Amino acid sequence: MYNLANMQNIVQKISEQYKKPAVVDVRSGDTVKVHQKIREGSKERIQIFQGLVIRTDRKNSHTSRITVRRIASGVGVEKSFMLHSPLVVKVEVTKRSKVRRNYLSYMRARTGKAARLANVEFDKDVINNSPDEIIAAAEAKKAEIAAKAAEAEAKKAIESQEAEPATDSKAEIEQSPKKEQPSEAKKAEDSDTK
Repeated sequence: MYNLANMQNIVQKISEQYKKPAVVDVRSGDTVKVHQKIREGSKERIQIFQGLVIRTDRKNSHTSRITVRRIASGVGVEKSFMLHSPLVVKVEVTKRSKVRRNYLSYMRARTGKAARLANVEFDKDVINNSPDEIIAAAEAKKAEIAAKAAEAEAKKAIESQEAEPATDSKAEIEQSPKKEQPSEAKKAEDSDTK
């Protein structure tokens, strides 16, 4: 009656429409800043929620989700964010830690020094900038370098054009026969005839 493969293709096409082109690679154990749109009446603002990612779900799906935990006024607060949601403006990874699990439920029971995780070094620029931004920045740099090179070539061409006529005019002056200056005797004869 229904073609299951066809239905899955349709569902996949629809879910691809709602995916963001690039999302930050967030892992469990990361400390992140999530910039979220908050609408209050007719006003809209960005709220930043910073905390530890204790869970990541369905990474390749349009319903991929992270659960972020922080301690606010001595009380643990957890929030789940859909990464492809239009309300999530940006996710910044500020710190990456070494963990061996996907779901860090044990962090709920730990406080103070017991809640520390071992840091791992990582390149913040590469992780936080989406591939599209990195490519766009690289293309902008290439375009800027090409523009500077073209400008330098144009200056050289202008300088060489200005230098060539000056040398040509000197050569023409040297090659052209010199006009003889009238001697004083000829000047005197001309004045006598007048």
